Amino acid sequence: MKHPIFILLLLVAIPTSVISQTAHGFGFKAGLNYNANGDYFESIGSNAKHPDRNIGYNFGLFGKIGNQVYFKPEVVFTKTKSDYNDDSFSMQKLDAPLLVGLKVIGPVSVFGGPALQYILDTEFDGISINDIENEFSVGLNFGIGLNFKKIGLDVRYERGFSDNEASFLNNNNIGTSRLDARPDQLILSLSFIL
Repeated sequence: MKHPIFILLLLVAIPTSVISQTAHGFGFKAGLNYNANGDYFESIGSNAKHPDRNIGYNFGLFGKIGNQVYFKPEVVFTKTKSDYNDDSFSMQKLDAPLLVGLKVIGPVSVFGGPALQYILDTEFDGISINDIENEFSVGLNFGIGLNFKKIGLDVRYERGFSDNEASFLNNNNIGTSRLDARPDQLILSLSFIL
């Protein structure tokens, strides 16, 4: 990996998750994403094509420290796919949300925080894209969760803070196409504390 800041943050998030096992919890999570990435431009002057949303998936580890107010770092592998008429864009990335939550009433809590993202692989219409503007980016997660002893269920929204474009030759090799790789997704996750 080229980004020492991302590596450093992962090294902080993972041990914090492990240490939190003795305090309040460490566990596994998995879920589905209802996602779309940004607009697709076939050439510099053309109109934007907006993506159709698709179902993706995610799975990873998390830690939870605290009760009424809590800190919940996560490390999650995410796969997304967006369709642009006859073309499709897929992306695999590592997300590291650093969430702060507040227990509202009973099992209900609300949470939010930054999400560090590192893009592992991208593909547009079967062609690998290697020149995404920023492999490392920052987004925002916020949502609501239900926690019943060791099992949790949460729904959250994730959005990238800034445009993250990839440029490549389009299918007919006549012009350069651009695609915004910024995530825009609803995420449903089931978690289990060990």
